[in-house]
Amino acid sequence: MTAPASPTQRTPGDHRVVARVFALTDVGRTREHNEDTFLVADLESGTPFDFADGSHDIPIDPHGVLFLVADGMGGAASGELASSMAGSVVLDALQGTWTAMDPSPLAFAETLRDATALANARIHQYARENPEHRGMGTTATIAGLLDDRLFVVQVGDSRAYLVRDGHIEQLTKDQSLMQRLVEAGELTAEEAEVSERRNIILQALGPDAQITIDLTHQQVCRGDTLILCSDGLSGLVRADEIARASNEEQTMRAICTRLVERANERGGHDNITVIAVRFDGEALRASRDGDRFGYTTFPLAGTLNDDVRESVPASRPTLRSDPTPAFGTPVPSRAMLQEAVGRAPAPDDRARLGAPEPVIEERRRAVQPVFMLLGLIALLAVAWFVFDLVN
Repeated sequence: MTAPASPTQRTPGDHRVVARVFALTDVGRTREHNEDTFLVADLESGTPFDFADGSHDIPIDPHGVLFLVADGMGGAASGELASSMAGSVVLDALQGTWTAMDPSPLAFAETLRDATALANARIHQYARENPEHRGMGTTATIAGLLDDRLFVVQVGDSRAYLVRDGHIEQLTKDQSLMQRLVEAGELTAEEAEVSERRNIILQALGPDAQITIDLTHQQVCRGDTLILCSDGLSGLVRADEIARASNEEQTMRAICTRLVERANERGGHDNITVIAVRFDGEALRASRDGDRFGYTTFPLAGTLNDDVRESVPASRPTLRSDPTPAFGTPVPSRAMLQEAVGRAPAPDDRARLGAPEPVIEERRRAVQPVFMLLGLIALLAVAWFVFDLVN
């Protein structure tokens, strides 16, 4: 989803951060329709950029800039609609609230969270009101740059990477079955990459009435390159190859073109979308040896990094990034776990995967009064029995 916009011009002595951007989407080799969406928009004016005529150099205004990649699911019409709605609703929400605020990092993070939640609610409501789109949904990786601070909202398994001084780190974590199994020590990252279950995701915009987003942040340096992509790229092109393309190609357009071509050479079995952004300008500091960067959580109420959050219930449906199965299949089943890890799952596997530990603890606390009452009744019954024997 893009709309025409003229390249933003810099003036002499301009000390703002500059984002050099290009975005590209491709249907791939096997799909008939493109269910991916990308969006790049200046948040001061609310104007999306069009990349039909080339890349843009965007000086970052006080309200920042937005980058979004969404990968729709639920069938061609539904998936395309869901990903397009994600971009439209997020941008409209930011235009309606964020541009009227005094810019601050916390306010920006909160607005990105709320805009993503609103997109989920709108897509979910539309699917309920239009049964032919039942089960529609979309992943979303949404990055917002404010001054030199990058905030990334993650729902699903599209990805954000940062390349600095030739080294690449993933800024997001896939909300997928394979990621959970890797974190649980049941699979290696290499095993997860080739698993037939690698496209099973645990969360997306639309299928559920409520979502819990993952929110991270990162200070960017002069020369850093941000890559946002759908799994049509990340599933076929390794991170080190993405870093190599970023280091060797001189323009953002060349980076995107090379990565899309590489994914197509390896089968192009899905739609392929990539946004490449290189940060420059005197407002940014140079990178230093020993700089640490990568997945860094931003604590905020209503996100995965909120200790008192309400987590997604274990009964949520299984989602596949593409194609989407029949709506309502439980996630994840014991058989699925057994097949994925090659053994019978331990008793707490489902708890780890379906219900995060805070939920389990909350349930324990909820049933404690019941058990205490039952214990008291039993104690009184024993006391009465003993009293009756004595008398």
